[in-house]
Amino acid sequence: MTDRDQFLYPRSRYYGQVKPENLVFNANLQEFAQRISFICNLETNGKISSEEAYNQIKALWKQLKRSKKQLGVGENSSDS
Repeated sequence: MTDRDQFLYPRSRYYGQVKPENLVFNANLQEFAQRISFICNLETNGKISSEEAYNQIKALWKQLKRSKKQLGVGENSSDS
């Protein structure tokens, strides 16, 4: 089961500044990319409509933006 999960949901190493919020956002970003890939493949193969794919991607994008804002990633801080 683990091999299948690693194949279907690969995770790449993080090379940025190691802070908890950056690590969490990186995990969210990788999950976003994986889901976008699945949605695109489903749409390409005719399993879902273009409109449905667009709506799902738009919802995922909003979720990622919300995550970034809540984590405070990319904001200027005095401890940089």
